[in-house]
Amino acid sequence: MAEFPIVEAGKNVTRQVLADHPDLMVVAFTFGAEGAEGALHNHVHVQSTFVESGRFRFTLDGEPMEIGPGDSFVIPSNAVHGCVCLEPGRLVDCFTPRRDDFL
Repeated sequence: MAEFPIVEAGKNVTRQVLADHPDLMVVAFTFGAEGAEGALHNHVHVQSTFVESGRFRFTLDGEPMEIGPGDSFVIPSNAVHGCVCLEPGRLVDCFTPRRDDFL
């Protein structure tokens, strides 16, 4: 099993690929401080997000929602989404197909 590096993904945000295959990728995002952001963006990949720890305010296609430990949801292909960290923690995201830009 290959070990993937931890990379900066924004101010107080890191990203680490946990597993990958051409059809699926698992990635952990760690938010180290309140106010850290995952900027609004979209991509062709279908994404599932699981909150391992912390609290986040997500926006999904203009609709806000607050999520915390144990919550999960699916982001459809090309949906505009992003988040603001309300309490430091970690998100575990799965992407299909794999996010080659993360390798």
